[in-house]
Amino acid sequence: MKGEQKKQGAGSHGDYVRTWSLGFWEAFWMTMRPYLIFVSGAAGLVGLAFIPVISYPGVVAAFVPLFLSYGLGQALTDCFQTDTDSISSPYRPLVRGLISRKQVLAVSLAGLFLGTLVLGILNPPILLLGFLAVAGLLTYTIFKRTWWGGPPWNSWIVALLPVMGRLVDRKYHLQWVFSSENSRDSSFLFAVLAVFFGYANFVVMGYFKDITADRATGYRTFPVVFGWGANAIASDILALLAAVFAGMAIIFSGHINTLGAVILAFALSLSARAQVLIHRTRDEGKAHGPIAHAVRCFILYCAAMVVTLHVNWLAFVVAFYIFFELALRARPEERQV
Repeated sequence: MKGEQKKQGAGSHGDYVRTWSLGFWEAFWMTMRPYLIFVSGAAGLVGLAFIPVISYPGVVAAFVPLFLSYGLGQALTDCFQTDTDSISSPYRPLVRGLISRKQVLAVSLAGLFLGTLVLGILNPPILLLGFLAVAGLLTYTIFKRTWWGGPPWNSWIVALLPVMGRLVDRKYHLQWVFSSENSRDSSFLFAVLAVFFGYANFVVMGYFKDITADRATGYRTFPVVFGWGANAIASDILALLAAVFAGMAIIFSGHINTLGAVILAFALSLSARAQVLIHRTRDEGKAHGPIAHAVRCFILYCAAMVVTLHVNWLAFVVAFYIFFELALRARPEERQV
C-alpha cells in the first residue's frame, strides 16, 4: 500500500500520495470532516455522563475513540459515495484522486477496529456494539439510496455511541438500556432517543444541499422522491421528537439545574429558527445555514443533558462547543456541512 502507483482517480488523474506521508494524513483529516467529529464526541459524552461513579482515566480513554469514531465512519462511507460526492463535493480528496479508496478503507477500518478494541478492554460487551456499528457503516450507502432507509440506518449507528459510553461502567448491563426500573434508567433511554432523532434530523436536513447530485446519481432520498416541502415537514417532526426526548431525559434525570435548563432552552430556540429557515428557502446553495443549526442543536441537546448530570463538567463542555464552532467555521466548503 505504501507505494501505490498511478491509477485512475475518482475525479482527477495523478499519483496517490503515500499512505504514511504528511500529505495523506492531511487529505484523510479533511475526509474525516473534523467539524463533525464533535457529533460523536457529544453523543459518547452523554453515555459517559450517566456513569454514577466516575473513573476519569477510564472516561478519558473511552472518550478519545468515541470522539474520533464519526470522522473515521465518514471516511469509510465516503469510499462508497464518490458518485454523488463528485457532483456535490468535488473538493474532497477521494473525489480529486489525491488518495485512493483502498487507502481510506484500510486506515478508517483500522482506526475503527482499534477504537473498538480500546473500548472493549474497558468492558468486553462494547466489542459487540462496536463491530455492529462498523457493519452498519459498511452497509449504509445501500440504505441511503432509498427514501425510507438513510436517516434511521445512520441514526441507529450514532445512537449506539451513548450506549457504548454508558457501558464503560462495568457494573452496567446492556439490557438495562431498555429497562425502566427507576427514573435514571428511563432518563438514559430518553437520552438515547434524543440522540437518535436529533441525528436523524441532521441527516434529513443534510439532504437539502445534495438534491441535484442525489437525483443525478440515482439516490432516491426523501426530497428527491417527495420534494422539498415534504422533506421540511419530515424534518419538523424529527426536530420535535429530538426536543421532546432531550427534555424528558433532563426531567427524569433527577439532577435538574439552571445551567442545563439554559442550554436546553437555547437549543430549542435555535431548533425553531432552523425549521423556519428551511421552510423559507428552496435554494440548495442556501440550505447550509439551517443544516449547520441542526448540528448545533444536536450538540447543544447533548451538552444540556451532560451538564444536567455533571455541572462540574461545564468548563469542558463550553470548551468543547467553542472548538466545534471554530472547526465548523474552518470547513473547506461553506455549503457542505
